[in-house]
Amino acid sequence: MDIRNVAIIAHVDHGKTTLVDALLRQSHTHLNKDLDEVKQIMDSNDLERERGITIFSKNASVMYKDTKINIIDTPGHADFGGEVERVLSMADGALLLVDAKEGPMPQTRFVLKQALKMGLKIIVIINKIDRKDARPDYAIDRTFDLFLELGADDETAVFPVVYASGRSGKAGLKSDLSVMTNIEPVFEAIIKYIPEPGGDPTKPLQFRISTLGKDDYKGRIATGKIANGIIKTGEDVAHINREGNINTARITSIATFKGLEKVYVEEAQAGDIVSVSGIPEINIGETIADVASPVALPLLDIEEPTVKMVFMVNNSPFGGKEGDFKTSSQIRNRLFKELETDVALRVEENPNTTWTVSGRGELHLAILIERLRREGFELQVSRPQVITKKVDGKTYTPYEKVFIEVPEEYSGTVINKMGQRHAQLQNMTTIEGIIYLEYLVATKDLIGFRSEFITDTKGLGLINSSFEEFLPDDGFQKQRDRGSLVAFETGESRLYGLVNVQDRGELFYGPAEKVYKGQVVGQNSRGDDIWVNVCKEKQLSNMRSKGDGSAEHFNTPKTMSLENALEYIDDTELVEVTPKNIRIRKIILDETEARRNKYAQKNK
Repeated sequence: MDIRNVAIIAHVDHGKTTLVDALLRQSHTHLNKDLDEVKQIMDSNDLERERGITIFSKNASVMYKDTKINIIDTPGHADFGGEVERVLSMADGALLLVDAKEGPMPQTRFVLKQALKMGLKIIVIINKIDRKDARPDYAIDRTFDLFLELGADDETAVFPVVYASGRSGKAGLKSDLSVMTNIEPVFEAIIKYIPEPGGDPTKPLQFRISTLGKDDYKGRIATGKIANGIIKTGEDVAHINREGNINTARITSIATFKGLEKVYVEEAQAGDIVSVSGIPEINIGETIADVASPVALPLLDIEEPTVKMVFMVNNSPFGGKEGDFKTSSQIRNRLFKELETDVALRVEENPNTTWTVSGRGELHLAILIERLRREGFELQVSRPQVITKKVDGKTYTPYEKVFIEVPEEYSGTVINKMGQRHAQLQNMTTIEGIIYLEYLVATKDLIGFRSEFITDTKGLGLINSSFEEFLPDDGFQKQRDRGSLVAFETGESRLYGLVNVQDRGELFYGPAEKVYKGQVVGQNSRGDDIWVNVCKEKQLSNMRSKGDGSAEHFNTPKTMSLENALEYIDDTELVEVTPKNIRIRKIILDETEARRNKYAQKNK
């Protein structure tokens, strides 16, 4: 069979998943009735649809004429970059999507660098040309500059270009939307430019694992591209692990992809992407080989985590009331189960029945917490901390490249705030009233900045970052400028108490909300914590006033999402996560004890 394996890579929100929708629909791929009206078909997870981002890589295939095209949809966010690196090993070429207005963005640089390193053939698709402010020529120029900057050779730098509007399901070799009829030019470019997969079916079997999944009946599902040979259901194979040890196992099922569905087959040969089951201990990057002559393929690297958090049982006054799974054994089992499919995650047990969970970034861990919450788990988590390394007696900390786009009028505030975080300005350009800033900054100093940035730029700024490297630690860490408003007693919040408190700062709760002593109910306008009584009720009297209460105004409280809460807390606070609520609390719930502890810390 004629096969093409192609990955779709791009920055967040440049239209990967929408383009895949168009490819699937116009190739007349059979879809379930449930999916006929669904947008972002490939984003099968609720979280992905809500956030509009791809979190997990997906496989699909379409038949175009006599060619089977295996499509790999990749995540676009830097925190899931490790997933991108691994799934690119299954592809022989890539479609690089670039927004017709924005041009290449930070994650475009990251994924393109990986694709070029692997020697993949790149087709550039200038997407969203239906935008009123589209500037395709600018996008192509910037993409060409990026290719040269990343060291592409002459042949690679002269890339084929297809213009497209994924939303309209149209593409063409010219940027005029009116002459486009369908998405076929993308298929034609894939067949013309993407090479057929290498590999020889007559050689001994070699099959490297790129992604893992889980099935309640079949166990661990390993997906990858067959490099050489033929794999058959029921045959014995050699499993070569990361240490080079060889164990024999039996393949119990083989599935190839047809549209979005898995189709079970008796055998598959070199060049195809398949999922197999029957090897319980298999991990990403390992090789399944021929029993008679087992030869391992090069291992795939698994990226290092850069951020860690402590997970613990919810011991707040409201603990155990809102979740289905709240015991330490239930949380522990769920975290270790996650390790089976997420190889970028690390879980370490602590002596005090807590777990240190490490991941690629704040979003990576926030997505895990949100998934646990939706499954009915109840837990508490600490402030995110960066993971440092010791090299020759020196401490090294992760640094990120930060790319900022901001209207000129807000640029002064942003530059000032980044300066306070010891960020190094590496590039600054102005185009049509928009300032583009490029910084190198320590990950620890960036924690908590995003929500502040959105406020400072009135929601008009864009900020993106990607992990750069570990560099020597300068010992500085930006602390929070403002303290918390903390509930003085347990009870139900009252409008009278809230109105009296709102001048102190910004509140997180409205009236008739249950709160407990030590719970954070708002952000103070100054640097210290203040203990406030939001449950205070107006004392009744037998006197009545005509205008009583009519002049009171209550400001709309700020709703804290999980990410906002994780960015907000300091070392004295925790985020309490339940299926129904996200609360911020003090670790020490009693005011007197908290003051005593703060005094003791100061005098250490």
